[in-house]
Amino acid sequence: MATININTVAAAILLSVSTTSAFTTPSSNIFRMSHSPIDSERRRQSVQVMMAGGFLGGIFGGDNSSNRVANAATSTGSNAKINNSGKGPTNEIIKKVNGMNQRRLGGSDIIVSELGLGTQRWVSSDFNAPNKDDIFKFMDYAILDNGVNLIDTAEQYPIPSDGKKAQEGDSELAIGEWMKARGLSNGESRKKVVIATKITGGRNVTPKNIKADCAGSLKRLGTDYIDVYQLHWPARYSPQSNWGQSLAYDINADKNPYWRGLGGPTSFEDLCLAMQDLIDEGKIRGWGMCNDNAYGLTGCTRTAKALGVTPPCSLQGDFSLIDRKSEENGVAEAASPYNENVGFMSYNALAGGMLTGKYMNKPAALDNNERAKIMEALENPRGRMDEFGWSRTLYRYRTEAAQEAIVEYSKIAKDAGMTLTELSQRWTRQRSLITTTLVGHSNIDQLKESVNYFTKSQPLSDKVMWEIDRVHMKNRLPIFSSNRVGKDWNGEGEIGETIP
Repeated sequence: MATININTVAAAILLSVSTTSAFTTPSSNIFRMSHSPIDSERRRQSVQVMMAGGFLGGIFGGDNSSNRVANAATSTGSNAKINNSGKGPTNEIIKKVNGMNQRRLGGSDIIVSELGLGTQRWVSSDFNAPNKDDIFKFMDYAILDNGVNLIDTAEQYPIPSDGKKAQEGDSELAIGEWMKARGLSNGESRKKVVIATKITGGRNVTPKNIKADCAGSLKRLGTDYIDVYQLHWPARYSPQSNWGQSLAYDINADKNPYWRGLGGPTSFEDLCLAMQDLIDEGKIRGWGMCNDNAYGLTGCTRTAKALGVTPPCSLQGDFSLIDRKSEENGVAEAASPYNENVGFMSYNALAGGMLTGKYMNKPAALDNNERAKIMEALENPRGRMDEFGWSRTLYRYRTEAAQEAIVEYSKIAKDAGMTLTELSQRWTRQRSLITTTLVGHSNIDQLKESVNYFTKSQPLSDKVMWEIDRVHMKNRLPIFSSNRVGKDWNGEGEIGETIP
């Protein structure tokens, strides 16, 4: 009787379902795969067979024979030296439009500008939120005239929303109204805009909700497809997905009934299959994660490749001069074009306004101990740190270590003949991890400054970059440091998050 090698069987199955995405234009059966779609049950059966032979274990660090199978199954010829799959290496500059570089996002054919429009506060109930007229001017200036093509939003936006003046979904509605008014909702002109939006994370992420929430976003945006559909935060427990100072994995938090009840969080397998269904239906071009880590990124990419479906093309995360964790915690290595080939959308490059320097000479209202000065700041707020609402969740940007670093970065900026805002944005643009930087603006003058910084042809000098690194080496995680943790807090941070 012949002996059957289970890894050989697994390889044959994987090769039979392996595919590369073949995105086409909206006019030719939007973004269909290059073969007939394989139903979810067959994909699941394939994975079960591969798992029986230890194949998935090989993907995540098993024996060499399994790794060779994975490499063979996902290789695409000319790009194999850089990455095992995709249209090309993430972050490569594809073209320049009105001085603005546009880069490849992950291994997809989605091309995004180095500056993206962040919309979290658009038409929100915040005291200085841009209204509809403002944001129409933003999009006209950035997208129609200055080479920006990326708008990042979410079904939960705007934040903050009060349920009266501003409601969740209003940001998508406003973007959709602008697209319709400018003739960009559908057809060939739709290509001028790259729309990234998000499904609410946590236990909301299920195959059923992925489909339903995507449909809701499409309706509000008034368009046929979304370019990049993302999880706002992971479907599973992850310490870095909240806005506090949690860094350590807490197994007790992970076993909480919220996460483990009703069968536990949606698996990587079900997530990848649900996203592929949306791609097959022409409703999205690509997908990604937000506020996730190297485990989540690699879990998604390797599961997708094992299933023969489209892997994520992006990871979105907090990133700035005072938050470089994604370069040093495995994310940059995992996302590299030599590894998983995933793009990175950075947000909060100005750290909630702290890296503009406007809070250096006079502390934010949230940090002031003098009643008179607190009242003065509340009556004439400089930004979100001068109010006592949702900005409390951003206390990480105001730690003593963070503010000490900000002072030093301000000195570097001054010596280089620029503002701290310019230094912060240009530094982010130059990092090898970053595909695009999402920046929020309160007024058109701020947007014009950002466009100027992202269209400067000369990079920051090696000297300036080294001086920044020297400051960084004094405290590599300043926003996750704190000298005001109370004795009786019993493992909780300032907003109730689990620490450390």
